[in-house]
Amino acid sequence: MVAGTMIVRAQAPIDAKVLAQLKRLFPSAGSFGPKGGDPPHFKAYVGDGRSGPQTVAGFAFLTTDLEPLERGYEGPIKILVAMDTKGVLAGIAVLDNHEPYGYFSIEPPQFAAQFAGKSIRDPFRVGDDIDAVSRASISVSSATRAVKNSARRAARQLLSPADVK
Repeated sequence: MVAGTMIVRAQAPIDAKVLAQLKRLFPSAGSFGPKGGDPPHFKAYVGDGRSGPQTVAGFAFLTTDLEPLERGYEGPIKILVAMDTKGVLAGIAVLDNHEPYGYFSIEPPQFAAQFAGKSIRDPFRVGDDIDAVSRASISVSSATRAVKNSARRAARQLLSPADVK
């Protein structure tokens, strides 16, 4: 700060692909904050800000930001995870992967759909509460671990333990 002036850093706009997925995962949100914070995350807001205050509806984060060492068969699987303020997943979106069997294991909508409504306290066990896929066990297991571990880490840092369901 120099004699009454403040330096403001420009926020990078949200990538169009990520923004489209944020809107899909948080359909009632009116806006989204840029990625930031610790851990790196986006905030989803309800309310327009003009007629009243905006309220945080939830958070979204990339598994590769929170669990960078988790690897599938062919490397990291980049998943956008959306979580409400109670620690319940709004859903996930697989954004990028190089898995040889990804097209029938982690990319289909059925894989993502099974995470919606899960609490961070759920077990996330492949073959139990997450469907296993024959010939793609490494991909499915890695993606599931990445979602579980990143969601739990984000919840520990962003939510109050009393609020988590």
